[in-house]
Amino acid sequence: MTAPDLPPLEELLAGLRVVSIPMRVRFRGVMVREAALLQGPSGWGEFSPFLEYPPAESSRWLAAAIEAGWGQWPAAMRDSIPVNATVPAVAPDQVAGVLARFDGATTAKVKVAEQGQSIEDDVCRVAAVRDAIGPGGRIRVDANGGWSVDEATDALRRLAAYGLEYAEQPCAEVSELRELRLALARNGIAVLVAADESIRKAADPIRVAREEAADLVVVKVAPLGGVARALEVVADCGLPAVVSSALDTSVGMAAGVALAAALPDLPFACGLGTVALLEGDVCKDSLTPRGGALPVGRAAPDEALLTRWTASAAREGWWRARVEAAHSHLTSSSDTLDEDADRRRQ
Repeated sequence: MTAPDLPPLEELLAGLRVVSIPMRVRFRGVMVREAALLQGPSGWGEFSPFLEYPPAESSRWLAAAIEAGWGQWPAAMRDSIPVNATVPAVAPDQVAGVLARFDGATTAKVKVAEQGQSIEDDVCRVAAVRDAIGPGGRIRVDANGGWSVDEATDALRRLAAYGLEYAEQPCAEVSELRELRLALARNGIAVLVAADESIRKAADPIRVAREEAADLVVVKVAPLGGVARALEVVADCGLPAVVSSALDTSVGMAAGVALAAALPDLPFACGLGTVALLEGDVCKDSLTPRGGALPVGRAAPDEALLTRWTASAAREGWWRARVEAAHSHLTSSSDTLDEDADRRRQ
């Protein structure tokens, strides 16, 4: 994003609203989801990097929010997006209740490799999901880089018995993903490998494709800096893509839906149903699955719901400072890019 595209900090802060919404179940260690919503001339954007993310990483999330509120998304190629259910690392007897919140979804993503749990816990959870969705449903697992190559090989050998569509980020490093793909092939384990963190948290998101470390990529709008940038990453990777979310409200989810709608091909259901994991939302017409799909379009918060979920003054101040730090990083990055461009023209 160049400097002329970057709104002044004061303009961003003028339309800022901070919300705090409890989770229905613990997800990624989160029990309360906080988000800063920014209102611009084009609509609303969401800035909600997880609390531990530093300004450099958070700045990409702010760029995505600015794109939503001050820019335009690419044209949609479809008006409905199929989505998967998301099953956190819950006990097997909780699986059916979680799946019931994702109306009509026939694909489920199951969290595995949770800290403090074992492969036995994962097997029991995946088995419960298979029982709940039946033989025709699709199951994918997400380890968030929690396994070594040997652990992933063993785990996927056992979990493959339940019919896996793919394993998302089974190992942390790109080199490990490549090694795992080779190990799965040697052992006759027919499970595809998807890269998530190796895309959204990487300085070089194309590396996974270049080193043949994944069969498909998982892309998220906010961590990549917006819909347009995410489309570039998918095109450069040249691999099938799944669009996913980061525990967004409907405002942030609409950006993920816009990305999925703009992709030339959409062979997999997308991980865009996670508003269903929140106790509430900022929009009256929440982007929660209906018939296993989401409609394409922008999301506008409801004032009463913004008030209902308003964060404390202390938390609002913390998020305002966070927007300022991310904005400062974007400004510095833009200045550097402009200086580089000037040198190239000389």
